[in-house]
Amino acid sequence: MQEKKQETQNTQKRLELTNDYVFKRIFAKPKNNQELKEFVEAILDIKIKKIEVKNPEITKNYTDEKLGILDIRATIDDDKILDVEMQVSNIYTFVNRNIGYGARLIAEDTRVSETYEGLKKFISINILVENLLKRNTYHSIVHLKFDNNNPKKYVDMGYKEEQEDLTDRIEIHYIELQKFIKSKPGMNSKLEQWLWLLTGEDEKIEMASKENKTIEKVVEDLDEMSADENERLEAYKRKLEIIDYNTTMAQAEKKGKKEVAKKMKEKGFEIKTIEEMTGLSKEEIEKL
Repeated sequence: MQEKKQETQNTQKRLELTNDYVFKRIFAKPKNNQELKEFVEAILDIKIKKIEVKNPEITKNYTDEKLGILDIRATIDDDKILDVEMQVSNIYTFVNRNIGYGARLIAEDTRVSETYEGLKKFISINILVENLLKRNTYHSIVHLKFDNNNPKKYVDMGYKEEQEDLTDRIEIHYIELQKFIKSKPGMNSKLEQWLWLLTGEDEKIEMASKENKTIEKVVEDLDEMSADENERLEAYKRKLEIIDYNTTMAQAEKKGKKEVAKKMKEKGFEIKTIEEMTGLSKEEIEKL
């Protein structure tokens, strides 16, 4: 393995797993089933008997005008649906798109099972290169929970402990890599080792490989992929598509903000207030 690593490092930079094309090519391969299994186990903190990828191939026309999703859809132990995605699209629309996409996968499973009683648990794992949530943790887990009771609507039903979750059928994970690095983590836990692999820092990747033999196998596969010119080209094309898409989305969002700012300015709002509401600079607002 050391020879392969040295050869890759001497010729060209190792491809990054934060590129969703690279991420899927590595983890969706049938021969890397064990690697995917251990990666998911580290995130969910559970033991998995069997994991089966349902969409291992990347079709030639995998992009569209809205930037196609290169996720990994799988089943866990035949009773759970799993969707793993490396975030590449506009961060501001990610949550809504993520929920909408998840709802579609749940609906598809409902049609297959033909009964709500047979509905499998849906687990979504989202790896985020950019920070998204206003939370002091790099790993956030979301369930469908009840709000606190409104005192005006209180009814004494005699429950000593009230139900907190509506259902355990939906579970969403958000892992924010920038926060992970900022937390100055060690290399002790399986999760830390896998997340260091995703950061793309060569020194940390080598350390994780020494601690975890499965990660070492992933790195070997990644180095092999990095030495393939066709794979490098596809990864680069995907990177350009992501940049173009995010630039277009950002421009559209800014155009919308300018329209709002212009109307606020016409109605006599103070420049400072418009700045706070739209995020535009004083100079941008004054030009409107």
